[in-house]
Amino acid sequence: MKTLSRIYNFLIFGFLYAPIVVLIAYSFNDSKNRVEWGGFTFDWYKELFNNELIIDSLWLTLQIAVLAAVVATVIGTMAAVGIYSMNGRLKTLMMGINNIPMVNPEIVTGISMMLMFVAIYRATGLLQPGFATLLISHITFCIPYVVLQVMPKLRQMNRHTYEAALDLGCRPFPAFFKVVLPEIMPGVITGAMMAFTMSLDDFVISYFNSGASAQNLSVTIYSMTKKPVTPEINALSTLLFGTVLILLVAVNVRQVRDLNKQKERR
Repeated sequence: MKTLSRIYNFLIFGFLYAPIVVLIAYSFNDSKNRVEWGGFTFDWYKELFNNELIIDSLWLTLQIAVLAAVVATVIGTMAAVGIYSMNGRLKTLMMGINNIPMVNPEIVTGISMMLMFVAIYRATGLLQPGFATLLISHITFCIPYVVLQVMPKLRQMNRHTYEAALDLGCRPFPAFFKVVLPEIMPGVITGAMMAFTMSLDDFVISYFNSGASAQNLSVTIYSMTKKPVTPEINALSTLLFGTVLILLVAVNVRQVRDLNKQKERR
């Protein structure tokens, strides 16, 4: 049974990752033909970095991802602390509300936010589709992931530590930053990395809320596929896959270290 299980897992993961391996291999293909191998080259990576449209979209993507991760981490951490302080059914209700954006189809979230921005623009002249709407939409869908990363750290923390700081004369805000925040910092950092990864990888919500003046990398790639696809796309996809893979490995390594530290304390 173990042998069959291993073979089954190997086939499943092979089916999932074989296309990515092929894509990475052909990003170094010297031929434009997607079937024949023409030799090893870095030319497509050179052409990629000489493409102003892609570089501008990449810079916008990184700006949005960093800003969305920072803002979502601050709001998500505050929300997690607020939810943690609630009792019983109210806490369960708020966690359920927090989980809705994650289980809700992205196309529903993207279209609903687009309609909201259009309504606001028609009523006030503000939030024309562009950088601001793209940033707000990314912050919105990143917040729940931060909350889910911070909440376990709050549960592991001894809440009497914060009360002891107050009893010793520390004010609420300084007590939070000196006592609570250091305890939950691993969850905050993990949440920030998750938010950055989700923002970097998003397409559906970005497609409906970017506008013509601010298109991130995923939307630009989609528009490029309407024409004959060049190996530059393979090179770009390889770089994106590598970036996301590094971030996910870093998140998992941090989680493993946190679990080991908890076991050592016990």
